[in-house]
Amino acid sequence: MADTNVTESQNQDATNDGAKKTVAAPTPAAMKAHTPSPAALAKKPASHAPATTAHSEEDIKKAESFGRVDDKGNVFVKDGDEEREVGQFPNASADEALSLYARRYLDLKAKLDLFANRLKSNSIKPREIDETVTTLTEEVKNPDVVGDIPALREQMETLKQKAADKKEAISKARKEAMAKAVAERTAIVEKAEALAAGLGDSTNWRSTADKFRSLFEQWQEHQRTTIRIDKADADALWKRFSGARTTFNQARRKWAQARDVERAHAKSEKEAIIAEANELKDSTAWGETSHKFNELMDRWKKAGRAGRNEDDALWAQFRAAADTFFNARQADRDQINSAEKDNLAKKEALLVKAEALVPVKTEDEAKQARAKLAEIQEEWDQIGYVPREDMRRIESRLDNVDKQIKAVEDAAWKQTDPEADARKSSFEVQLKAQLTALDEQIANESDPKKKAKLEAEKATKEQWLNAIM
Repeated sequence: MADTNVTESQNQDATNDGAKKTVAAPTPAAMKAHTPSPAALAKKPASHAPATTAHSEEDIKKAESFGRVDDKGNVFVKDGDEEREVGQFPNASADEALSLYARRYLDLKAKLDLFANRLKSNSIKPREIDETVTTLTEEVKNPDVVGDIPALREQMETLKQKAADKKEAISKARKEAMAKAVAERTAIVEKAEALAAGLGDSTNWRSTADKFRSLFEQWQEHQRTTIRIDKADADALWKRFSGARTTFNQARRKWAQARDVERAHAKSEKEAIIAEANELKDSTAWGETSHKFNELMDRWKKAGRAGRNEDDALWAQFRAAADTFFNARQADRDQINSAEKDNLAKKEALLVKAEALVPVKTEDEAKQARAKLAEIQEEWDQIGYVPREDMRRIESRLDNVDKQIKAVEDAAWKQTDPEADARKSSFEVQLKAQLTALDEQIANESDPKKKAKLEAEKATKEQWLNAIM
């Protein structure tokens, strides 16, 4: 096998019949040329290039131990149980010859090591694995190097198994990714089909259109960013998705046509309502006409929509007729309610007198305030009705005065309640007995923690006693 590491002149000196490979003794410059530059390494396939050409002296010596050089410069390597010639270096020392072929062994081993690391990468492709295994298998078959060649072949066999495992893992991962991509694409399709299946009278067509648009964008993004799925699966899923969109578009067109018919009908109905409203707007039969306007409003709500612009214009016409009537009714009502407003002024004046009775503090003050409040309430009832919108406000103010007086009356009654006094006396006796017992326990207790707990309990009961005395 031709050696890829010798110079051009050395290649020309090599024999063509394959008997012996003879090379001239390399100069230091020529030896340096055997070490590829970083740029040269970068141009070679990543799986074939050695990780590094800088080998340690220990590794070189270990590799040299598998070879020898005879007095004619022939280089031999121990390959298992046999020895074979791998080259000739007649014009160099035995150490130089062994070192050259040992370095070639280490370069070849570096290729295998690099491939082993490459197999750990997630970016490696099956084709790269096959090509690299083929190339390296051929290179380690009978390499013209000095080193532990059986170990190199054993490493290659291990790499073949790892390569097969890696290809299987890649295949499995691809199948899983494919299944995942199909499942994700199917989920998009199922959402579209669910939207199409749920179309009905209550469908929000604009919102549903936005949802279909979003699903289509998800579909496109999925195509761009995920693994390419089988054409048969992709075509079948697209047919389902496209079918759902077609169902939606057809239903929306039918809805739009029906909507136009409904809007035309609603417009006609609302124009008829406006005409009736204009006939009623000058009526002074307040109750009857109010009822008719309420009926017109119910019909308006049931008529449906005529389109936003049309509805706004029609509503303005109807509202103008209704306002004419209801404004006239309100003016009449304002005139009728003038007496109620006078009554309101009188009751507000009484409220000033009533609110001046509070606050009261003693039972006597409460009795006097109660008597005066009774007079105010009697006059209040004789005044009569006030406007409905003010009724709750003034009634609550008068009730508030009554509540303040009653609170003092109730408190005075509780203080004279015999049963309450009896309960208070009994509780006082119990507290005093408990405090006496606590004093005795505190005096006899030696544990500081327990004593502090007893003293805290005593302080609490003393506060209770003070509160009821």
